[in-house]
Amino acid sequence: MVDDAIPTPDAGSRPLAQRVRDRWRRLPLIARIALWIVGVLFALWLILFITKGRFLKGPFERTLTSRLERSVTVDGDFQLYFAPIAIKFRAEGLRVANLPWASKPDFLRADLIDSRIAPLSLIFGDKVRVPWLELRNAAVDMEWSRDHRHNTWTLGDPDKKGEPVNMPLITRALLAGTTLRYRDPQLQLGTDIAFETAKARDTRFAQAISLSGTGTMRTLPFTLTGQLLSPNATVSGGKNSLVGRAVAGATVVDVTGTLPGVTQLEGSDLRLVAKGQNLRRLFDFLGAAIPDTRDYRFTSALTKVGQEWRFTHLKGRFGDSDLAGRMTASLPNGRLLIDADLATQKLDIIDVAPFIGYDLQRVATQGASGAIETVSGAPRVLPDTPLRIEAIRNFDANVRYTVKTLRAPNIPISDGAVTLTLDHSLLTLSPLTFAMSGGQVSSDIRIDARQQPVRTAYDIRLSPTPMGKLLARWGVAESGTSGTIKGRVQMTGLGDTLHDSLSTANGRIAIILPAGSMWARNVQLSELDVGTFVTKMFSGKLKQPVQINCGLIAFTVRNGVAAADPILIDTRKNVMTGRGGFSFKNESIDIAFRADGKKVSLFSGQSPVGINGYFAQPGINVISPELMARGGAAAALAVVGTPLAAVLAFADVGDAKGAACGPILSGANAQGQRTKRGNPRDDVGRGTTAKDEAGKGNKGEAKAQEKKFLGIF
Repeated sequence: MVDDAIPTPDAGSRPLAQRVRDRWRRLPLIARIALWIVGVLFALWLILFITKGRFLKGPFERTLTSRLERSVTVDGDFQLYFAPIAIKFRAEGLRVANLPWASKPDFLRADLIDSRIAPLSLIFGDKVRVPWLELRNAAVDMEWSRDHRHNTWTLGDPDKKGEPVNMPLITRALLAGTTLRYRDPQLQLGTDIAFETAKARDTRFAQAISLSGTGTMRTLPFTLTGQLLSPNATVSGGKNSLVGRAVAGATVVDVTGTLPGVTQLEGSDLRLVAKGQNLRRLFDFLGAAIPDTRDYRFTSALTKVGQEWRFTHLKGRFGDSDLAGRMTASLPNGRLLIDADLATQKLDIIDVAPFIGYDLQRVATQGASGAIETVSGAPRVLPDTPLRIEAIRNFDANVRYTVKTLRAPNIPISDGAVTLTLDHSLLTLSPLTFAMSGGQVSSDIRIDARQQPVRTAYDIRLSPTPMGKLLARWGVAESGTSGTIKGRVQMTGLGDTLHDSLSTANGRIAIILPAGSMWARNVQLSELDVGTFVTKMFSGKLKQPVQINCGLIAFTVRNGVAAADPILIDTRKNVMTGRGGFSFKNESIDIAFRADGKKVSLFSGQSPVGINGYFAQPGINVISPELMARGGAAAALAVVGTPLAAVLAFADVGDAKGAACGPILSGANAQGQRTKRGNPRDDVGRGTTAKDEAGKGNKGEAKAQEKKFLGIF
């Protein structure tokens, strides 16, 4: 009973500390650890918040100097703490030294930096998020080294390869007396830009950051102006509005639209308008190379996705040609890559000229004659503009381009398409296709500028094409012409111009004529006229079409000189053979054709008909020395005999040997040609020029042959 009278202590009467300890002990171990961590972090946060983190100034300077491997100092006040969640960083007189090779002593210096930094962005993601940044009297120096291996903004190991610019995502900013300097010796680009912040006049916006600058690109001066309006959160809460302009001579680029943040280009919604006199100058700024163009104007939507700048809904014109599509510019591995899908509905032939290598101004003012130059007293039509080897080394490209119609007199080309690939100075146009007179031309061209001299491989194929359509403008009638033409060109040459490449080319050219008919009109002799040529070869005016059994016009090309190998056309009545060739070196032509009858003819004037002159000025020699000799013989027979005897001078004994069409249709060379009986032919060349064959005889005969046939070489 005595024990029962003693009162038991009530839990609520225990001291508070005791009760807390009891509850702490009852918590699981993991919960106690978590609470300890939270407590420590809160204590650190509280210490930093109260002291503003000023005591971290020394460790900050030492740590960054060690990690960045360049001097980092703060001359004035320093603050680094959580306020309350975002990191507040404030430094007065901050200086980050530059690398030894740079032209300025400091990469960054600022009288004041005041910022808010999202802490998780320092741990996760590849970009630091900065909701607020204030810079006063700051200067940033961004430079590439001369070998383009290092730059000033790639921090850390000074031998580390330079990385592309990775700007922090700044939502809002206040800039006063802030400048940015950029230098790139490889692009020959230098620019200085000044930034200032002022109160915006538009009530929708709180402030406006204006920018202005000057610079040079490949010695060409340019100016930059612009304004970025930051939204007034109490009024609009919208995105930053950007208006900018870049001017370089006649080249003007305007950009308008919105940005999510001051430097937040991801998800931007911009509109670009570019205009000028020469699109090449605009691409020079991108670090890419294209030929000259006439005046242009393009519009495009513009945004940034990842590392890509995307130009979509691109539309405009250059010269008298239209262009539409999309283009993407990116910097994988620090190297410019252009990827594009482009289309043209009507392409003017003048706008094509510089892409082949012709002088744009000459062609634009003189027309087709502007493509012809006089060199050493002879006309030259193959362009001699060098490939911009140094320029194409700086970028890569994947471009797909289509053309619906080519606007050009007497050039029946349409529905063109090309896939252009540039990979470290290896340029390929494969496939390059277009429709021509009912046929299709397919090409694969490979230009290897990785080696010197530049090596170009050509593979051009012509599918069976109606001869009447292809040769209509030269006097071949479509009605009555059922023959077709197909062909192939395979050559390889050295040189950085089209002329030099072909002047050193080796390979083969073959044009095949399967069975069919050909009817030509006898028209003027004012130019190289196929109709006139055919009528002169095959007994004057044609009363009916020429019936072709098979034909081959082929040349073997050695060091830029093409020799007939063979020229052999078998028709129902005749066998036509040819000798000679042409030169890519001086663009001269000297080919002699002869048609021999398969049956006896008493009134044949068939003697060699020549094609001579130059690529730019070809001609037909229809009054050959052999024909003159026959005329002289006829006159002599008429004097000493009777007029009927004069006919003997024009008699053709009809001993022409029909050709086997198998070797012809397979494109075999002269040594592979056979008669219908299967015997080797002895009336076609063997892949040598007349000059080569002349060298096999005595010196006097060689000189005569060389002068008579191919003195042009």
